[in-house]
Amino acid sequence: MKSSLISKLKSKKAVIGIVGLGYVGLPLLLRYCEMGYKVIGFDIDEAKVQALRDGQSYIEHISAQAIGAAVKQGFEPTTDFSRVAEADALILCVPTPLNKHREPDLSFVLNTTDSLLPYLRTGQVVSLESTTYPGTTDEELLPRIESRGLKVGEDAFLVFSPEREDPGNPNFTTRTIPKVCGGHTAQCLEVGLALYGQVIDQVVPVSSTRAAELTKLLENIHRAVNIGLVNEMKIVADKMNIDIHEVIRAAATKPFGFVPYYPGPGLGGHCIPIDPFYLTWKAREYGVHTRFIELAGEVNSSMPDYVIAKVASALNAAKKSINGSRVLVLGIAYKKNVDDMRESPSVVLMEKLRELGADVSYSDPHIPVFPKMREHSFNLSSVPLTASALSQYDCILLATDHEKFDYTLIKDNAKLIVDSRGRYRESASHIVKA
Repeated sequence: MKSSLISKLKSKKAVIGIVGLGYVGLPLLLRYCEMGYKVIGFDIDEAKVQALRDGQSYIEHISAQAIGAAVKQGFEPTTDFSRVAEADALILCVPTPLNKHREPDLSFVLNTTDSLLPYLRTGQVVSLESTTYPGTTDEELLPRIESRGLKVGEDAFLVFSPEREDPGNPNFTTRTIPKVCGGHTAQCLEVGLALYGQVIDQVVPVSSTRAAELTKLLENIHRAVNIGLVNEMKIVADKMNIDIHEVIRAAATKPFGFVPYYPGPGLGGHCIPIDPFYLTWKAREYGVHTRFIELAGEVNSSMPDYVIAKVASALNAAKKSINGSRVLVLGIAYKKNVDDMRESPSVVLMEKLRELGADVSYSDPHIPVFPKMREHSFNLSSVPLTASALSQYDCILLATDHEKFDYTLIKDNAKLIVDSRGRYRESASHIVKA
């Protein structure tokens, strides 16, 4: 069974099923299509599936041309999970958020797996790419798959290979980012290496699914902790009337022992604000208190309040209060040059300003209309940046520093700028660094 599946994967005769067609699944399926595989894409969102059938993209950095080329090559998006039986490989790319108690919410992974179960068969490999705590693959997916009468490692194969997408980063692609892969058994790992080895330049094998799961968490915790450190340093530097961005630029000239991280108004994206707490939650099972992770979380989650305090102070100096002031938030994506709003601190800033009585607007060249979100609601469209428009606001809050913004235009026409990204290096009486 193993040899036959590996042969199909290496000869590109295998059918690849991608489950979840979002920021992770979509680039991955395009790569498999590019390499000549037959790909079926599964999603429960009929609107997404129909857009893909029509050759349209709903993610800014993925072109409609790329989608159209994949469809012409035979890519089939569908909401029909009975077609799971047609696939030789099933790659799960679904969300793993936190619930309201900041605990792991595996409902997307488990519900998706349960949807696949009736159609699983011998000779398939299942790969989970969703970031999660160590043990998820063997504690949750393994018993579900074996409940079908399949022996994992013999009849079917199970691997964990965490996604490493960086939306909007032109320097790295799905092909060039090394791929970590761990199997439930040695045979599973062999199949996993064959699955990814044809489309990724470098596949990094590890000894188990748990090692692969912890690898992904370590990557994101490393970033969260270091961003927490530099956010705390920003507050200290501000009290000392020192520009933290100048300090970081100077420190980064050291050719060893220092990696620059940059402060901001909070953490955003689907990974960094969420994934560390998957390990915090699981560590309790082993009686371990993850103090670094929790402290970094406290610092990073407090940054929106720090920025709002800066806005209040700056308006106060201009003899205005937040209540009744017109505030324009620049950038509502979680990072620059993308249209991804997942966990964006900009939205938190907007809500806090609104709660304090501000008349809030936003401008974002990547997000023309504020989208429908589960936990946030604004009936707004992006404000075009003109000299006249900028002059109408009491405060411009730079929350996400997109390259498309005309920073000279903003500086020359804004009454007051609160810069939470360190974009403006020069000192000016109407620019407040936050």
